[in-house]
This record gives sequence, C-alpha cells and structure tokens, in this order.
Amino acid sequence: MNSFFSGTSILFFLGCLALGLFYAWLLYRGNKNLDKKLQYGLTALRIIAVTTIAWLIFAPLIKTLNYTLDKPVIIIGQDNSLSIGQVKATGFDQKLYEQHLKALQDKLSDKYEVKTLHFGDQVADGFDFKNQGKLTDASAFFKKVRDEYTNRNVGAIILATDGIFNHGGNPLYSINQINAPIYTIALGDSIPKRDVLISNVNYSNIVYLDDDFTIEVQVQAFQSNGENTPLTVSQNGAKIEEQNIPISGNSFVKTVPVKIHAGKIGVQKYTIQLGALKNEITTRNNVQTFYVEVIDGRQKVLLAAVAPHPDLGVLKEAISLNKHYEAKLALADDLNATDPSKFDLIILYQLPDVQNISSIFLKKLAGLKKPVWYILGAQSNVNAFNQIQNQVNLGAANGSIQEVYADFANGFTSFNLTEEDKKQFSTFDPLLGPFGRLTVNAGATPVFNQRIGKVSTQLPLLFFANENGLKAGYLMGEGLWRWKLSEAENESNQSVLNDLISKTVQYLSVKDDKRRFKVFTSKSAYDENESIQFNGTLYNDNYQPVNEPEVKLLVKNEAGKVFNYIFSKTENGYQLDAGTMAAGNYSYLANAELGGKKFTASGSFYVNALIAEYQQTTANHQLLNTMSKQSNGKLFMPENLLKIADEIAKNENIKTISYEDRKYDELISMKWLFGLVLILLSTEWFLRKRNGEL
Repeated sequence: MNSFFSGTSILFFLGCLALGLFYAWLLYRGNKNLDKKLQYGLTALRIIAVTTIAWLIFAPLIKTLNYTLDKPVIIIGQDNSLSIGQVKATGFDQKLYEQHLKALQDKLSDKYEVKTLHFGDQVADGFDFKNQGKLTDASAFFKKVRDEYTNRNVGAIILATDGIFNHGGNPLYSINQINAPIYTIALGDSIPKRDVLISNVNYSNIVYLDDDFTIEVQVQAFQSNGENTPLTVSQNGAKIEEQNIPISGNSFVKTVPVKIHAGKIGVQKYTIQLGALKNEITTRNNVQTFYVEVIDGRQKVLLAAVAPHPDLGVLKEAISLNKHYEAKLALADDLNATDPSKFDLIILYQLPDVQNISSIFLKKLAGLKKPVWYILGAQSNVNAFNQIQNQVNLGAANGSIQEVYADFANGFTSFNLTEEDKKQFSTFDPLLGPFGRLTVNAGATPVFNQRIGKVSTQLPLLFFANENGLKAGYLMGEGLWRWKLSEAENESNQSVLNDLISKTVQYLSVKDDKRRFKVFTSKSAYDENESIQFNGTLYNDNYQPVNEPEVKLLVKNEAGKVFNYIFSKTENGYQLDAGTMAAGNYSYLANAELGGKKFTASGSFYVNALIAEYQQTTANHQLLNTMSKQSNGKLFMPENLLKIADEIAKNENIKTISYEDRKYDELISMKWLFGLVLILLSTEWFLRKRNGEL
C-alpha cells in the first residue's frame, strides 16, 4: 500500500507552512524573556499547529494505492465417465496415472492457484476416479469455468479425457470463449477394437392400439469384416422378431427397419439385442432397451349430416390433421345405422334437418352423455333444434337466412388465438345463418360475435356452453368453405381455419378431470440420470385445493420392490423429488385422507437406460489435439503428464497479475489531527504560562 498527496495538495501545504512560519515569526520575533532553546521549541509548536489548521481548511485529498497480486489459476478437469473406465490403452496403469495427476496438482500448487474438477453427466469439485458418469458433457465443464472464473486470471486448463463427448454442445465452440491455453491428456485408446454394437434406435414414445409402427436400429461393427450377427427384438421378454446381419468391412454401419404391431395397451418393454462376437471388446453395447406406451386414446369424431356439403370436407380435413383424432362422415341412410356411443364428439351439421331424415339417429343420441357441436344452416329444422337442447333458442324463424360476419369476442380465453388470426377472421366472407330472434343463456362463452353488414352486435356466432354437465359448441351459420377460399386468397402460410376447427374439437372432446385427488409425474419418460418429479393436488368438497393432510406415495419397480415417500407441501398442493432411479418400468400409488374419506391416485412412468458411454469405444485424440492447438496448448499422453508443469512454466503469458486499487480520502476525516492540534496548542500555552508569558 502506498499513500501520498497529489501535486496540487503539496502546493497548498507549502502555502500553509509559509503561513505558519509567518505567524510564529510575528509572535516570537522580539521576545527577550524566553530562553533561546525554549523560544525555538515554542516557535516550532506554533508553526506546526497553524500549518495544520490552515491545511485542514483546504480539505486536501490523500490518494491511497493498494496493489493486489492475482496468481494464475490452473484448472484441472478430469473425465469421470464410463467410457474412461471401460476402454484403456495397452500398458495403461490406472493407479500410476492417478498418482501422477495428483503429483502434477501438487507441483503446480507451489507457484499457481490450482482448482480441480471432475465431469461426466455433471460437473463437481475435486478428483473422482470411479468413472461412473453415464454421459460426457465437456461443454458443461467449460461453462462452469466461464461462470466461476470470468474475472479471474485463468492461466491454463488441463483436460484429461478420451475425447468422446456425447452430451451438450461441441467443446470446440466453448474454448473460444475462454482466453487460456488448454493442455489435454489423451486417455482411452484411439485404435479401433473388435466390436459390434447398437449405436442408435429411432422409435416413437407413444403409439396407438392396433397400429403398426416401425423402429430403426442402427448397427455398427468394427474390425469384424465377414462376420454375421443375429439381431433379435423382444417384447416384455418374448421374442417377436429376428434377422441375420452380415458384416461387410471393418468399419460397418447399417440401419435396420423393424416393423412392430401394437396389440396390447400399456407401457411395453422392447429389447434389441445383437449376438456377441468372439474376442469382442465389450458386450455392454450389444443390448438396448426402450419403452413404448400403447394407448387407445385416439379420439373419434362423428360428422353427422343428411346430405353432402363443402363444409363437411373442410371439417374432416382440419380434424384429420391432428393424429390424435379420427373423423368419420355419416350421411343419410348411413347416419341412422351409425352408433353414436362409439364416438367421443358428435358434430351435428344442420341437424335436426327440415326433412326429419335424422330422427332415428337423434333419438339414439338423446340418451347419451356425449359432447355435441351444433352447426346451423339453411337445412336446419329450427323448431326441432330448439327442443333438443336448452342453451339456445332461435325464435320467429321463417326459414330465411342472412349473411353474418365474424367479430372476435373480447375476453375469450378457453384457447389461444393470435392477434393476426383474429384480424384474418374479420376479413373473411360471411357465413349464412338462419334469420330469427336469437336468445342464448347467460353462461355461454362466445368466440365470435355476429356482425351484420357493418353493424357489430353482441349476438354470438361461434360459442360454447355447458349442457347437463357436458360441453356443447354452437356455430350459427354455414359456409366454412367460404372461409377456406378467403384464406386461400390471403395466401396465408398456415391455415387459421384449420387451427380454429382443431382447437374447437379438442376443447369440446377433452373430458374435464373432476377427481378430488390427483398425483402425476412431470413427464412419462425419464433418463436414468434425471430426478423423478411428482406433483399432487387435493380438493375439498367445494373443490378448493387444500394441503393439510399428509400424502404418502408408494413406487414399485418391475421386480416388485416398493419405495416409500412422503410429499412435501407447497402453497396449494404437494411436491416430491424422488431422485434418480434405475432403468425400468415403475408404477405408483398415492394415498391421502380428508374429512374421514380416503383418496387414492395411481399412475406409471418408465426410466430409460443411458448407454451412450458404451456406444463409442474408440477415443477421439484428434479432437483433443485440435482443442489444444486452437487454444495454443499442447496434447500429452498419460505417461508424460508431469511435463505439463514444465510447459506451463515456459509459457510467458501465464504470469501473476498485479491489480492497482486507487482510493481518495479527505484529510479532514482523520480525527487524530484535531487531537494533535489541541496537544500542540495546549503544550505551547503551558510552557509559555510556566515561563511567565501570556
């Protein structure tokens, strides 16, 4: 630390000193009563006191300089993934390597600040040589370095790895953001070994019952030219497919499609396996297991009408775009032979009709609790329509029709429509709706209101209501084909009409979940390094969320082993982090008790095995060499890793940095100066008084 006055302050000080000298000279210049030595002493006291007082008046600043030395930080990152442990170069001694790496740390610690990290599927402090990481994410390692050492003097990074990175971004992009050389230690073996493996399986997590779906199995083989290996596919332990794979070449890749029939509802376990070859380096990558959920969840929508109409084609096309929905059209005689109980949503297009052709079908529908979407038009029997539902009444209808434009109703939130979509609908051609006095129950939720010509009304055009506990939709006009043509004229990239119809069908067909106790996982499929998250909600008799009771959870794996948990309480519900679990299929059962009633909730999830570390057995030393050269570092083999310390010592860019910290303080803030002035003046007064001077 170094403190001094600025040049201006020194000039002020000299002026104050001159004032002190002048004042003391005037006071003691003609004094004959005091001893010469005493007179000189008193004169000095007065000079110092007056100079100090005068100087304090100018409040000079004192500049203080602090120098902080920041030693270079050397960061050692050690790969702790499974691939490091499973494939080692010939002659590699794991124990000796660990000793040398720790010796390198100690040697560097004499001159530098050394930080050690290990990384795999996560980054943590210190060394860990267990090699249990199920993934290798080098980009996460570099991100941690950037986050924690952005403003530090990072001298160098030492990275011990095999160059097999199977998660996160490309580390070559990360090193450009760190201004430090990277010295790599090349672990693993870069010479391909005899191996056959499943490098990837493409499949769909969810399929529908009785559908055929295809999985794509990518088979790879190294140093196995001329061999044959059987590929088998098993479902829940039973073999369902087998084929022979001839291997041609020492670097062989082939994608094998396998067609599977989804014949059973529920989570199905599929196992893909390749036959082992003689002297194969590992068989851990010959098997891959995955889970597919087979559901019978495709919603069936019935388009009921008595005659063909362009609107029906528009509706069917829009509904069929969603793979979760299946649309069936029933007309005239086919309509009365159709069983409406087999469908999840019924669209009554201009039914009841003026000719009463649909009367038999409507009688079947009357006793069913199915959501219905009513679409009215010129062929609608308005009187019969008023009788089969109780939400809408169209009075004084004489069979005439009118043109009706769409105006978006403010406050609609049941599903989202963008501002651009709303503007498009307002520009579309009009629909043709029955003319009459429209009365709608107060509980209706309008999507569009009617605009007659240029006059906007509060009468709904498309709206939803709740009828006998079931959702019902109403469109008071025909002519959706006109909207389709208007959309084509606007040359829209996406069909807002298809989007509207799809969202309307989804809203009407989705059943409200009125269960008072719900427990569910954040998703249905996890990787085995992910934490399993549960959420729960419990409702009282008024359907208000409560969380006073304790909620217990039992999780059971495929072997029948049970794990017990207790939920934590949140503001209005329950939450549980069950941690990571081994690969497999799991079921769960939650229990709660409220007001003397017992509630249960159940479900299932599955955990996928991570085998990425077994899918590449050849070390990528070329990538490590590129990383070193790109950052002005160097690649070392494990047996030479102690030489890294000498290489770092020779690097002139790796040096201690001195930071200067400047600070300015006012002299008047130093309270001890006032004490000094008081002591000086008091001493002078005492000596003068003692020697007879006033």
